[in-house]
Amino acid sequence: MPLHSRWSENDRIPEEQAGGWRSMVRSQAGVVSFAQLRAYGHSWHDVASNVAARRWQRVLPRVYATFTGEPGREARMHAAVLYGGKHSVLSHRTAAEEWRMMPIGSGPIEITVPYGSSAVSQMPVVRVHRSRALAFSALASVPPRTRKTDTVVDLAVAEPDARSAMYLVIDLVSRQALSLSEMIGCVEARPPRRYRAAITRALQLVGGGLMSALEVEYFDEVERAHGFPPGRRQVPVAVDGKTLWEDVVYEIGGESLVVRLDGRAAHSVAGVAFRDRRRDNAAELAGRARLVYGWWDVRRDSCGVAREVGTVLARLGWVPGPRECLCRLEP
Repeated sequence: MPLHSRWSENDRIPEEQAGGWRSMVRSQAGVVSFAQLRAYGHSWHDVASNVAARRWQRVLPRVYATFTGEPGREARMHAAVLYGGKHSVLSHRTAAEEWRMMPIGSGPIEITVPYGSSAVSQMPVVRVHRSRALAFSALASVPPRTRKTDTVVDLAVAEPDARSAMYLVIDLVSRQALSLSEMIGCVEARPPRRYRAAITRALQLVGGGLMSALEVEYFDEVERAHGFPPGRRQVPVAVDGKTLWEDVVYEIGGESLVVRLDGRAAHSVAGVAFRDRRRDNAAELAGRARLVYGWWDVRRDSCGVAREVGTVLARLGWVPGPRECLCRLEP
């Protein structure tokens, strides 16, 4: 037990408690809660003395760092979860960063706590969310965080509108190769408080082979709006001994048109540009017509894209039928 108010990790610690104290502090990146300090015999006076002497520092209410200097990200994560109390977990953007779904940012640590918890956001250190389903969405990691599937749903619900939520789900589920059945099960077991229809449609589109916001825009605003025949999605093609994937392939009368959707602003990596040139060459050698479009082509001029695609499809033998869009397909 501490014998005086200046007791800290570097002072004399009772032998029977030294191992547990050091193990706890190390596992929490040097951060401890007041409840944990009390378990080791500290009083408010002890804590105040160590803080006043600048051996410790207050990170959040009733949470302290047992070191000097700016707390790092790991320490701030542990501090946030300790502040949230029992059952609190890393969630939203912070959980996504821990799952490597998103790059590490400089914003507050995000946690989710049960309803009834007294924890509130303490900006700019921690942002607090609430949930009634933490028992089903939490993963017992260190520190604890929401499962991958629940993290995606939480991020989608936090988006400003339904279409943004749909795009985010498609992007993350595709890039992370998440199980579609697990995602659907997550949505059914814990229905989102908003954007449920958009999130459900996103999972349906991923199941149909669409893997990016650009592919959804093309499907909605070009293919479906202009009455084109359904294209095949994510068609494998062998290039230099590797399997690559064509975004959309239309097959008419024994011939085909490849529509390639490029969401990148530029080919900044030489290997990527070389691979795409080889894929273009492979399509040409196989006698497949091909067209390439980017985000702004489809988003700003979907009818212009449709006229070009329609021209090639008509050349292959496609006969236009009734369509939703009133623009003319002919150039």
